[in-house]
Amino acid sequence: MRPQERSLKFVPASVFAILLLSFAAQIGLHWQQPNSAIAARQLPTPLPAELLRAASFGEDLAAAKLLMLWLQNFDNQPGLSLPFSSLDYTNLAAWLKRVLELDPQAQYPLLAASRVYSEVPDLEKQQLMLDFVEDEFKRDPNRRWPWMAHVVYVAKHRMKNPQLALHYARSLSAHAVGPEVPHWAKQMEIFVLEDMGELESAKVLLGGLLDSGKITDPNEQWFLSNRLAEINRRVGRIEPTKNEPKR
Repeated sequence: MRPQERSLKFVPASVFAILLLSFAAQIGLHWQQPNSAIAARQLPTPLPAELLRAASFGEDLAAAKLLMLWLQNFDNQPGLSLPFSSLDYTNLAAWLKRVLELDPQAQYPLLAASRVYSEVPDLEKQQLMLDFVEDEFKRDPNRRWPWMAHVVYVAKHRMKNPQLALHYARSLSAHAVGPEVPHWAKQMEIFVLEDMGELESAKVLLGGLLDSGKITDPNEQWFLSNRLAEINRRVGRIEPTKNEPKR
């Protein structure tokens, strides 16, 4: 049989008072906690790659995947959901570089930089991500060209900076020269020049490309020849500047 339970009326009033005060104090402490208790943690400076390798006992690929997982979830902190723009982008680029040092075949850090972390309303941070992609692209251009092509797009259409887009397009054309790189990627400099209204420059580059014999695919030859013909038509429609009358 269960022992007989005492009624609450036998509990001393002082005990009730202590319980109520404890409950009130707990609520008060919760609401009066300083903001630093839930302040956003700053992205720290990355550890050296050698130390990360030692900590993972030489399991570089596993360390790279875990590091990338930690990094892409850093904006979700206890009680907070941080916008990407609040992150330290200098440290962010350094952490992404560490991932690539641990796993040079990885593509996700470049995808994250060009298509995720560049989507912030901060031109300086956008360019920092695009410059990071360009630097890492040059280390393995014939594999990493897709992210460089996206960098050209971001600079041109998101940042509205055609000169910067032209710089990236020229970097892409100069370094991604392998047969596995599609010709449209190698020709982005021509397309950017055309969009900028630099028709003569685009015509010279496109004509030289067709005359070089590097374009062997008939469909691509047809496409580029039509593009050159269209540029020639547009150049022909531009009226020459009239001389100002002498005063």
